[in-house]
Amino acid sequence: MKLTVLGAAREVTGSCYLIETTSARFLVDCGMVQGGRAAKQRNYQPFGFDPANLDFVLLTHAHIDHSGMLPKLVRDGFRGPILTTDATGDLLEVMLPDSAHIQEADAERAARGHHGTSKARQTPVAPIYTMRDAEACLRQVRPMPYDKSFAPHPDVVCAFRDAGHILGSAIIELWVTEAGETVKLVFSGDLGQPGRAILRNPTLISEADILVMESTYGDRAHRDQAATIDEMVEIINHVSPRGGNIVMPAFAVGRTQEILYHLHCLSRQNRLHDLSIYVDSPMADRATRITTRHLELFDEEAHALADWHDAGRGLPALHFTASVEESKALNQVRSGAIIISASGMCDAGRIRHHLRWNLPRPECAVLITGFQAQGTLGRRLVDGAERVRIFGEDIAVRASVHTLNGFSAHADRPALLAWAAGFSKPPAQVLVTHGEAAAAQSFAQALRTDLGWSVVVPELGATLDWPPAASGKTDQ
Repeated sequence: MKLTVLGAAREVTGSCYLIETTSARFLVDCGMVQGGRAAKQRNYQPFGFDPANLDFVLLTHAHIDHSGMLPKLVRDGFRGPILTTDATGDLLEVMLPDSAHIQEADAERAARGHHGTSKARQTPVAPIYTMRDAEACLRQVRPMPYDKSFAPHPDVVCAFRDAGHILGSAIIELWVTEAGETVKLVFSGDLGQPGRAILRNPTLISEADILVMESTYGDRAHRDQAATIDEMVEIINHVSPRGGNIVMPAFAVGRTQEILYHLHCLSRQNRLHDLSIYVDSPMADRATRITTRHLELFDEEAHALADWHDAGRGLPALHFTASVEESKALNQVRSGAIIISASGMCDAGRIRHHLRWNLPRPECAVLITGFQAQGTLGRRLVDGAERVRIFGEDIAVRASVHTLNGFSAHADRPALLAWAAGFSKPPAQVLVTHGEAAAAQSFAQALRTDLGWSVVVPELGATLDWPPAASGKTDQ
């Protein structure tokens, strides 16, 4: 058996793993690389394999850095099933068409901007994939329940376990048989932070021969969530009287729903008053509706809040903007608004318009609530840029910028180590991925030191052979 790392190697986005045996060939995840112009160009490159020869795809969750290249995979010849959880299947119906719309809009904008220039001949202006590709891809999605084994191939058995990251997120357990020998692989996917609102804690796994584990925050601990909520209350209560708006870039799936949850709780506790919240993301609106259809995946506290919300007591003013006209109208709101909009890393979607209008105003604030990859607009704001480029304009950053990492949907270093400690014995081989190089290396060393595990941090394209006697191709 061969496992090849085709994405998220010493970086956070683009998760994709190819598993090959003498009888089966399949992917775990097929994600988009995110992080600026150079990253986008990588998404135009051909796959390093023939999609037509794949038997199936297993998908950990709906975030675009894990699912976003599936329409291209189908366009290029993949005809097998895409197997994922029920909730992820629902979310893909929102996220993949939205991603296709962004690709088409970006390509149209690039074609207009580069018409007649030498740059036009150098820069692709065709979309990475189209709405038609996304719709074709959705027809191949096959939802599966948590905690029920299934066999997508005669030599492969699989089970999805709750990863607690976003709605529908899964840890994947795989039993792959070749030449009469069975090897167990576990893909952590993105693990959630234990004790977070709404979702349940990640499922503990007891054993694996090969473990592929994320390390997004493998080099740091999150701030205590209670302290993060206190900080959010302080910022909101400070900005509102001075006549400004609060702009919150948030992932449409997962983060938006969690922020709304906390704002509702704070209203119920009378810590925030007269809130006027605008969720300016049609995708977030639909994702929120999908979330309410999967209450069985909520923790007990979230169930209690849902009951309170249904009773309609003390709710903040909450507006979901659907049309472009409604979104543009928010530009005329000069004060008192909390604007939650995607994308979470500020590189696409409506959030760029709200930043363009509010960043130059010192009475406003920007609240960053999630991970910002290298090369993204959100990362430049977090790193303290005094000016940024938005839609070709040079925008001064006069608004205050605050990072609230206590809301992260990713497990931090202590939580990652605690999850790893749940294994009854060390996996024979551990690949640490889905983390920037420093975070991945730091976490790998912690696994070696604290748990005595054999760990590598693979480079892009590295291959692990099994059984171990044939190994040696992964990179430290």
